Amino acid sequence: MSNASECGNIDSGNSFLSLRVASVFIILLCGTSGALFPVLAARSKWLHVPKGLFDFAKYFGSGVIIATAFIHLLDPAMDELSSPCLAPEWQEYPYALALCLLSIMSIFIVELVTFRWGTAKLTKLGIHHDTHGHDIGSHAAHGPEGAGLPTSLQSKAVDDGSDEAELGQRSGHSRISHDDLESSTMKFISPETAAHILGIAILEFGVLLHSILIGLTLAVDPDFKVLFVVIIFHQTFEGLGLGSRLSTIELPGATRRLATLVPIVAALVYGIATPVGIAVGLGIRHTYNPGSATASIVSGVMDSLSAGVLVYTGLVELLAHEFLFNQEMVNASNGRLAYALVSMLCGCGIMALLGRWA
Repeated sequence: MSNASECGNIDSGNSFLSLRVASVFIILLCGTSGALFPVLAARSKWLHVPKGLFDFAKYFGSGVIIATAFIHLLDPAMDELSSPCLAPEWQEYPYALALCLLSIMSIFIVELVTFRWGTAKLTKLGIHHDTHGHDIGSHAAHGPEGAGLPTSLQSKAVDDGSDEAELGQRSGHSRISHDDLESSTMKFISPETAAHILGIAILEFGVLLHSILIGLTLAVDPDFKVLFVVIIFHQTFEGLGLGSRLSTIELPGATRRLATLVPIVAALVYGIATPVGIAVGLGIRHTYNPGSATASIVSGVMDSLSAGVLVYTGLVELLAHEFLFNQEMVNASNGRLAYALVSMLCGCGIMALLGRWA
């Protein structure tokens, strides 16, 4: 087949139209369920999920995110930006890899600046900060209850922790309650917490871009049936990975209602992303050609940037912080560590296998 015919307009017409319309609602249900499950399991009292199952979902989702970056984003981006439909200049340089690298370094610089700015602010306020991740809001284990408080509050907390009989005799000195400590702590956000929130926001952005693009592709792809089945699993597993990250969001200073709503809304936004892409694709199915030069460039650039987002998030935010810098995992038994690793590898392996068909 000639390049001209390959790059010509492909009109999928009304083939499988009823199933394509149904896919909007099916994928909406699957993707939203996958993203909401870890969030609700971590924050609701009525959904009692064993810790082992929740840990499996968390580590399985981490593996899904990493496999998505390499198999479902970076590889298609390389194909799209080396398409014979593009000008010869696109063949002279690995633009997909360069854009992925640009994305990785940009996110690293943003997180570095955020961390340094936050640390400087805390130091200026006289707040103790442990750069190894033991203060409040860190990725790893939390430190003592008074960590992260201004020096004056820490001293007061220590002083008030002495013998209660003696404290009762001090007319002007009352014990600081746990609520007082918590309310004082919530006024400050540690650099780790700020970087953690930023990392999850970047992860959501990258996943949303990818989800909209695959929804658009699904709506117009001639090989709809196979792609549809694969994307159901893809969106469910990817939602599980994103939801496991959303479930760890901490919002110091926010009300309990807001802290609960933010991850739920983020999960719902993910759930509707692919259906929105499908709906748009159905609306332009007679004119949109996924193999055209313009479509290849847009998809390739977006997939490359999204791949960088997921590579950085998966390797740094998920693997490094969960396994290397998490004191709880460092001190965990060999059995628990093996369980976490196997869960992560299962997610990575299954998502990589799905790349055989999509």
